[in-house]
Parts: sequence; structure tokens; C-alpha cells
Amino acid sequence: MKTFTALSVCLSVFLSSGPAAECALCPFCDAPSLTLAEQVDQVGHLVLGKWVGGEKPTNETAGTARFQIVEVAKTKGDAFKKGDEIELPQYIAGNKGAVYVLMGPDVKFIDWHVPSEATQSSWAYVSKLPVPVTDQKEQIDRLAYFLDYLQHDELSVSNDAYAEFAAAPYEVIVPLKDRMPREKLRKWVTDPDTPVTRIGLYGLLLGLCGTEEDAEAMKQKILTPDTDFRLGIEGVMSGYLITAGEEGLKTLEDSKMRAKTYVDKDGKEVKLPFSETYAVMQTLRFMWTYEPDRIPKERLKESMRILLDRPELADLVIADLARWKDWGVQEELMAMYDHEEFDIPSIKRAIVRYFFYCSKDRDEDVEDPPEYAVAAAEHLKLLEEKDPKTVRNAKRFLIR
Repeated sequence: MKTFTALSVCLSVFLSSGPAAECALCPFCDAPSLTLAEQVDQVGHLVLGKWVGGEKPTNETAGTARFQIVEVAKTKGDAFKKGDEIELPQYIAGNKGAVYVLMGPDVKFIDWHVPSEATQSSWAYVSKLPVPVTDQKEQIDRLAYFLDYLQHDELSVSNDAYAEFAAAPYEVIVPLKDRMPREKLRKWVTDPDTPVTRIGLYGLLLGLCGTEEDAEAMKQKILTPDTDFRLGIEGVMSGYLITAGEEGLKTLEDSKMRAKTYVDKDGKEVKLPFSETYAVMQTLRFMWTYEPDRIPKERLKESMRILLDRPELADLVIADLARWKDWGVQEELMAMYDHEEFDIPSIKRAIVRYFFYCSKDRDEDVEDPPEYAVAAAEHLKLLEEKDPKTVRNAKRFLIR
């Protein structure tokens, strides 16, 4: 389940026009197109080569780079062995003794990847990479390999380990909770030096394996914004709710949804950034989709309704409530439609779509529509009579 989407944009895009398929990968991460393991899996040869020289490029050629193979991790047909020298058709300005990861599909060196300088540590990581698998149990065991490398000293290694989690389905990540480095995760989540791009993932992982003590650490981070936009804070909020449950949800409601201000580290009361409230909305979506048994769905609906009075969020909230089949706010939406504060085209279209989906919602084996569907059809008819243009435009892009 993806992109802890980025690791979360995917959870909002499809909500603007009604029900749709949901993302499959970690919802709080953005994964690169190919991880190192996927690259290695596609090549026939993976070796470590010591740079020994080369010819600089000219107007006619791209130059060359010569390497002596010092270790072989993979070679198709035993084409290469330790001590062999290979020459790539591209100059690399290396230093004698420096080692590089070399890989390619066959023995035509023009098709090989650009050499990547390595250390013994990074080579140990690359050379032992577990290959991608399709069986879910094997995927779980495979992903465990990358836990030890999430905050590796070498950025290329830690970035790749992070990418493996970013590309992993959520149902593969969850079973690893007993193997996760809980204390390290809490340190990473609370450490201001942790790369902000990883906070969402680390917060989620800490929630999966965390204790009450960890929940309190996440709570303190959530309640003390240090900037107007905190990348990945929705991942921390989600991890917090996984651990703290309904009690944690009430904390988010009081501090981020009902509140308009907060007290900063200097004791001053300042305006709560919009991004903090939006992050809670993303968190509710996450809990509904990925942790449906942790907090009752009726409780999540109740929480989402709090944001209906926010014009800057109302269209997204209405779409979520329609997707969740929360048909109990019809009168409130009808009042909003004519309210000056909500006289915004996107909100009006969201209301029309809500009534449309509600009017069509019924059990297949029941002939008579439920009362809420009848009421929605009547409301939709009233809106069509007084605002036919908006209703017509809203219906153009409905998912039926």
C-alpha cells in the first residue's frame, strides 16, 4: 500500500468525485521507480571492481574506464571471476584503489549501468540483497532484511532500504511489528535531525510496534509544531492512533480539528496551520482504509463531520462522508448549499454528488429504497430545480 503515499497524496486525489479504488502501497512514502534489488534482479552480472585507470573522453569517444574485479556477487554463465579486468566504454574519473559496484545484463559493456562508487559496507548491503518475491510470507521475511538499514550511515544504503518499505504493501509491513527496532524508531521520530521525508514511515512503524510510552512521545511531537508545514506528520498521527486508539483520536480532535490556535514552544498562542488539520483528515482516511478494526467506523465518521464547517476543507469532507456512506448529514448539507460562507463551486458540486450517491445506495436484494435514499433523491431534485447548471456540471464526472 503506497505512497506513505506521497506518501499520502494518493489518498486524497480519488476522493474528489466519489468512490474509487484505493492505493495498494505504503500510504506515507514515495518510492523510486526501481529499488536496487529490482535492478540487481534484472541484470545478469553484479561485481565489485577496483578502478585501475582509463582513457579520458575526446571529441570522437566517450573514453573508457578499466576495473579489476575484486568480488563477484552474481555472474550469468560464470562469465566473470575475481581478478578479471573489464573495460567500460565510458570514462570514470576514479582514484586508484577506489571500488565500484558494476552491473549489467550481459557481456556487452555498452549496456552496463553507470558505475557507482562503493565502500565495503555498501557493497555488503548490495551483494546480499534479497531478490523480489511474490509469495506474501516470503515478502515479509525479505522486507525484514531492510529494517537494519533504515538509518544506515551511508545515504545510498538508507535511501534504498527506505524505498523498499515505501514500495511494500501495508499488509506485508504489519507482520514485522515484533521485529521492528522500537526504541530506535522512537528516537528517529523525535530527533529533529531525522530526514523529514522519512518521518511519516517511521511514525507509522512506531505505531505498529509501540507502547504507551511511545504513544506519549508521538503525542508530544504532534502537539508541538515547529514549522507551518510538517512533511510526514500524518504518518506520526496514524501511528499514534494505532497505539492510542479512541483516546488518541479525541486528542487530535481537540488540538487539530476544533482548535484554531496552539501554544508554541515560547508559550505564545499562534494560529494553527491549515496543514495540521489537513494531516488529521488524511489520518482519518488512513485509519478507515488500513486499520478498520482499530477505531469504530461510526467514531471515524463522527470525527470527520467536525470538519464540515471548514469551507477550505468541506468539499473533501463531503466526498469522504459519501465514500463512507455516512448519509446522516443531509439536512446540514442542504443548509450549507445556500449559506454564503459555503458558496464555492467545488463545495456545491460535492454536495450534489453526495446526494446522488446516497440516492443510489441500496441493497441489491431489496426492492424498495431505504428512507435515506428517498430523502436524498428529493433533495437532489430540489437542487436541480434551483441550480440546474451546477447539478449538471457535477453529474458530468460522476463515477457510477
